[in-house]
Amino acid sequence: RRLSDARQLNGWHGSCLCVSGGRRCTEWTVLVNGDARGDRPIIRTAVEADLPELQRVFRAAALSNAGEAPALLARPEYLVFTGDGIAEGRTRVAIAVVDGRDRLTGFATLTPGPDGQPDLEDLFVHPRCRQQGIARRLIHDAAHIARRAGQRTITVTGNQHALAFYRAVGFVEIGQAETELGPAPRLRLELTDEHRP
Repeated sequence: RRLSDARQLNGWHGSCLCVSGGRRCTEWTVLVNGDARGDRPIIRTAVEADLPELQRVFRAAALSNAGEAPALLARPEYLVFTGDGIAEGRTRVAIAVVDGRDRLTGFATLTPGPDGQPDLEDLFVHPRCRQQGIARRLIHDAAHIARRAGQRTITVTGNQHALAFYRAVGFVEIGQAETELGPAPRLRLELTDEHRP
């Protein structure tokens, strides 16, 4: 059912749509700029005030992989998100309504890669909000931004538990990278007309 709730959300005017269907994350979905489907979070550039929520999502998402949690807990410095990309406008956040409140549910950060093409430095979604298309929307947003800037590819150093997701959104494996937690797959997304502004 539609509500004419002409509230302002992060600079956007929107109305709300009551969603049924048992999704864990969204009780309400905000319709922004004519989003007729009503199932998409708002994606916007992060601001400094988002840092505590970014840190909350980062920690919860990082520790949700049982295979990596012990190594992360043994090295607490790996669980600190400093938000370096915020001031430069490189971090984008997904905002959805959870339990009746606007909540930051995920984020992605692009950074310049060694070849001048963007590298996906961060992609995290709160574990309670997964399987709802938030990570897919963040990837599409990053690809759209990169394509608009004239870039041809996005690369990422993933981890094994996210490999199937990255493949599903179009990334292909191009090698391995050594990380503090061991070897990890290196992947690339070719930007196509689908990612055009």
